[in-house]
Amino acid sequence: MLAAALKSFSQLPTRPFRAVLLKSLGLTVGLLVALIVAIETVFGALVVLPGWLETTIQWLGGLGLVVASVFLIAPITSLIAGLYLDDIAAEVEKRHYPNDPPGRELPMLTAMGTSLKFGLVVMAVNILALFLLLIPGVNVVAFLAANGYLLGREFFELAAFRHLPQAEAKRLRKANRLRVFLSGLAIAGLVSVPVLNLLTPLFATAFMVHTYKDIAARQARRAPGAAAGSV
Repeated sequence: MLAAALKSFSQLPTRPFRAVLLKSLGLTVGLLVALIVAIETVFGALVVLPGWLETTIQWLGGLGLVVASVFLIAPITSLIAGLYLDDIAAEVEKRHYPNDPPGRELPMLTAMGTSLKFGLVVMAVNILALFLLLIPGVNVVAFLAANGYLLGREFFELAAFRHLPQAEAKRLRKANRLRVFLSGLAIAGLVSVPVLNLLTPLFATAFMVHTYKDIAARQARRAPGAAAGSV
């Protein structure tokens, strides 16, 4: 697992990964700025208050939106990056597994659904993290365990869907639930670190491609003649 993590981190600075990150961040910042401007414009047009009070509310509201955007950057970036995760998985396979059959590109609707799911999952993780800050006595281990399971499941299935029918991919995940869960814990740890959590979709995709490939290779060795991509 450590080797998979190191391989994943080492590929993050490469051009394809940087391109996806920059596109995701650019679109994210653009969406947030447009949202802030739109809310400010609508508020100014619909709410009529004394000049000083309206100005104060607009400034405070703008500040609140900026603070909120800090927490929204990670999930929105994940939502947008989800559209490119298939490309990231293909890059990992091409660099580290050139002799294996390449994975199938996910259909557009499936990719869009996967993107939406990843965005919602990461958003839920961030909202839960905020609530945990307000609730005393909640065990951080429980937080990591829940999100390790959730993120591990989602990203592993993304990697497996490129090579297996969905039903088989789910069975493979369940048969290796401990390995997938431990890998998910590593991803959950990254999600909890501000700024670094922007790298979550890229790291998690690469990490789970390596995880899937290792599991598939082990199964192939146990069943001679089976193809690594069709466990």
